[in-house]
Amino acid sequence: MKIFVLMKQVPNKDAVLRVRGDGKWVEEGDLSFEVNESDGYALEESLRLKEKKGGEVVVACLGPQRAKSVIKDALARGADRAIHVVADDFAQAGPFAVAKVLAEAIRGEQPDLVLAGLQSDDQGYGQTGVIVAELLGLPHATIVIDVDYSSEQLRVKRELESGWYQWYTMQTPALLTIQSGISQIRYATLKGIMAAKKKEIREAQPAIAAGEGEFQTVERVYLPLKQKQTQFLGDGDAKKGAAQLAEKLRNEARVI
Repeated sequence: MKIFVLMKQVPNKDAVLRVRGDGKWVEEGDLSFEVNESDGYALEESLRLKEKKGGEVVVACLGPQRAKSVIKDALARGADRAIHVVADDFAQAGPFAVAKVLAEAIRGEQPDLVLAGLQSDDQGYGQTGVIVAELLGLPHATIVIDVDYSSEQLRVKRELESGWYQWYTMQTPALLTIQSGISQIRYATLKGIMAAKKKEIREAQPAIAAGEGEFQTVERVYLPLKQKQTQFLGDGDAKKGAAQLAEKLRNEARVI
């Protein structure tokens, strides 16, 4: 059984962001980076499946050379090998371009299962995994919070709205996007860190240029302005003020 895990390196959650001079992105030179949270849970789930079913876990990551820290951490936790699609210009790429590159990188591997995080912590589109599934012609399930592959069939539990859940039986090969918190993530052991140094990291080039075939572009990145505005309603008349407030809540705020 061959399981692929799509992983991404994202800015640290506590990082202080400064907008780049051209207003198109943030100053990455100021940032520290970490593994995307839900991708870490996808890796953990893949390792648990490997322990039950056997096979290998392969990590696929798109990013610059610094993204190798994500790959090495995954190998130290138990992944068997990795594919690093090296690219410096995909930080602002939309989910379609990223998905197309990742799909081409793993297409020839013929995976039995592909796991990805539900969404990235930096952009949060929640679309990349689904588009990869579509490009590879795989059935997919999103917002997965439990995976049962104890028999020959794959059963997944999906989180729905209003506290509802859905158990769904799938055929493999398939792609799942994993929700954060699905399990307890393991730490890399000293033995794992030493073993990771001998594991293969194959470098590849993107099959397309950043933005090729994209349907969206980043026009401007900016920090929200903090401002206060006070309005006095009713000129001291409580009933008149209440009527004006109700009108604003209905027509401006649109909450009633």
